[in-house]
Amino acid sequence: MLLLLQLSAVAAKKPAKKDLAKEITAVLSQPPLKRAHLGIDIVDLDTGKALYSQNSDQLFLPASNAKLFTTAAALAIAGPEYRSRTTVEAEGRIDNHGRLLGNLVIVGRGDPNISGRTLPYALKTQRVAPHTQILEEMADQVAKSGLKIVDGDLIGDDTYFAFERYAEGWALDDLQWVDGAPVSALTFNDNVIFVNIQPGEQPGDKALITLEPETGYYELDNRIVTSPTGGAKRVGIHRDPGSKKITLWGSLPQDDAGMQEPLAIEDPAEFVAQLFRTLLERRGITIRGKARARHGEGAQFFEPTPLPLALPTPGIDNPMAASAAHAGAAPVNNQISSTPAQRAPDADLPSANKVLAEHFSTPLLDDIRVINKTSQNLHAELALRLAGKLRGSGGSFEGGAAAVKQFLVQAGLKEDEFTFLDGSGLSRRDLVTPAGTVQLLLYAARQPWGAAFEESLPLSGTDGSLAGRFQNTPATGLVHAKTGSLSHVNALSGYGQTQAGKRLVFSIFCNNHNMPARKVLEAMDAVVQVLVNVEPAKK
Repeated sequence: MLLLLQLSAVAAKKPAKKDLAKEITAVLSQPPLKRAHLGIDIVDLDTGKALYSQNSDQLFLPASNAKLFTTAAALAIAGPEYRSRTTVEAEGRIDNHGRLLGNLVIVGRGDPNISGRTLPYALKTQRVAPHTQILEEMADQVAKSGLKIVDGDLIGDDTYFAFERYAEGWALDDLQWVDGAPVSALTFNDNVIFVNIQPGEQPGDKALITLEPETGYYELDNRIVTSPTGGAKRVGIHRDPGSKKITLWGSLPQDDAGMQEPLAIEDPAEFVAQLFRTLLERRGITIRGKARARHGEGAQFFEPTPLPLALPTPGIDNPMAASAAHAGAAPVNNQISSTPAQRAPDADLPSANKVLAEHFSTPLLDDIRVINKTSQNLHAELALRLAGKLRGSGGSFEGGAAAVKQFLVQAGLKEDEFTFLDGSGLSRRDLVTPAGTVQLLLYAARQPWGAAFEESLPLSGTDGSLAGRFQNTPATGLVHAKTGSLSHVNALSGYGQTQAGKRLVFSIFCNNHNMPARKVLEAMDAVVQVLVNVEPAKK
């Protein structure tokens, strides 16, 4: 509490004639921060003039600030209006009786929002039941096609991207939770199931556990016991990597409201195949084979076509174009349409399969907002692989990283200013400098999609991961910035505006601290409040 009062007192002052560097130094000189490794870079957006710098050329773990680089590259390469296409295809002939003499395949191409998520994002994540609504609509299309029997298997195909579920540097203990959900081109419900836990009727009863969506994909070992009213709540959940057994233990008081935990799906393509089989069977369609996944062979993604020397101007075609025109859809009209959607290099290859159902995602920009405002890891990883796919370097991490690297160099960053081993920042092996982060933000601000990119970042005191920060301060509504956090790591980078209307770009990293994250966030927020309150010195 004392630290908070000290920082607030420093930030609340408005000595417009004082030096900005002295104001920030006063905030950062508080004792708890002395053992931490801090990096800061602040620049005037309009002039590019450096306003403050501390260790700005040193490398730091960015945590989720890595998403700034991934989402900017995705917007530049794919275009804000890019849409992903998911199809259900018949591999074989369908006879006059509605019998498919082959396999039925649901083919994923990286749509991150096959779920109940409400789009566009507004202030907070909202979901509408059921989570399966998009798959239900596709199952309806298949039923209307006249299909009655599938002699072969029902296959979940995620070969559009490489079968690389996890990135280098991800911690093992993240993999069972939503933050470490596996990457797949056939993604459903953020690749998690929701585990609902409710107390039993009487003390000593086992807790009631249900899954959303209802599925037999996981075996549940329920050891949670209902305890008397007012007792302690202690619940543990564990699943070993590669296992489909979830063990739950502990105690839940009889008067407890219950809890919900999202747990990662082991193999999303396999899970979707099983789920879609159930939906089809409810519609009277018989599947004689089994539900299984089809993954790409690793080698096919590691002989990419060499990237051209410069990023191409995005094409005006995209997977949505033909279907939208056929449906009589009105053309999209907005201020960022000068960066149109790209088309995947293999999008024009004819399919030998009959398409029985299809679904198009909402525009990529909708998901960029989800990624940046809620810090959604899986969606960032999908955006990284999409960038590689559209650049012709393959739908793998390696291909995506190559595409992002080329974009960043074109944006003015030096190759030794960054190293990214994933797209989300969950990896402990990512590194970037504050100066490199500011350079990216400056470059993005001058692109056709720049305003949309800035708006996709959390708004101070209003939404996303900044909804609970800067409330009731002069900084409310004046800062769009991406947060980042791992153990011993915090970051905040983005755009700010002074009360006098001056526009700033900033990046603040704090690594190797061993204090409650709350104290680090207070210091970062105090620095930002200094920026808002103090008019930078004029030239």
